Amino acid sequence: MLLNMKDLLNVAFENKFAVGSFNIANSEFVKVVIRAAEEQQSPAIMQIHPNEIGLVTDEFVAYVREAVSKSKMPFAIHLDHGGNINDILRAIKNGYTSVMMDASHLPFEGNIRLTKEAVDLAHMVGVSVEGELGTIGSNEGSSEGGSEEILYTDPDEAALFVEKTGIDTLAVAVGTSHGIYPKTKDHSIKIDRLIEIHSKVNIPLVLHGGSDNPDEEIREAVKHGIAKINLSTDMKRAFYNQLRITLEKNPYAYEPDMLMPEATKAATELVKQKMELFGSAGKAVLYKLGEI
Repeated sequence: MLLNMKDLLNVAFENKFAVGSFNIANSEFVKVVIRAAEEQQSPAIMQIHPNEIGLVTDEFVAYVREAVSKSKMPFAIHLDHGGNINDILRAIKNGYTSVMMDASHLPFEGNIRLTKEAVDLAHMVGVSVEGELGTIGSNEGSSEGGSEEILYTDPDEAALFVEKTGIDTLAVAVGTSHGIYPKTKDHSIKIDRLIEIHSKVNIPLVLHGGSDNPDEEIREAVKHGIAKINLSTDMKRAFYNQLRITLEKNPYAYEPDMLMPEATKAATELVKQKMELFGSAGKAVLYKLGEI
């Protein structure tokens, strides 16, 4: 079942759970997310970064749409970190049901203008929009971008930003970063700041950089408005670590049916654990027709 992000996340927001948004860079990860969602009876989001669509090509989105349409679980297909209007238009044309306009690198007024332009375009065709205020950090190993210095989301600016742009979801900067955290870096979620943002913004909030944070922090964040959690590194790390083990045991293996199953299984188990952590396991029942 394919939904836009607004319909998917409003249910989560109202029922105080979060939906995992998983970066899919090949067909194996599509299989991972669908299999995990069906086993956990959970909604999920298929998320593709511009770097990833450059790898898998536009036609990949049609494959993803077909795959999720055959599942009874609720899914959205989301553009992660669209950097300009061309990214937004390309995603809409390709069949995404949700897009992110990341203009967080611009001054506040410029971010409002570009995000509002994306909202006006996307909403005309029923596609939901995520905006970002503040900057998400970046760690070594991530190709998703980010900032060397995290600029935390200002709660008062967040309220004005939502009002002026009309976005459906807001990505907030509360301490997390993309990629794997070095041990010396503070990556704790600033719950006090999140609580203040949530008190002023009445739409679902998004946590980027959802890998590598303690489970207790994630659970606490979900209590205070986080309804979408982006996850890429942990899932990919589970997949490729297992693939390396398989190759070490079978150095001459080359057939996908020999290499991929164990890696896919490892990533699926990781995603299932995250669905439990986010509180989305068992929540697919809330998306029955007439209950959205």
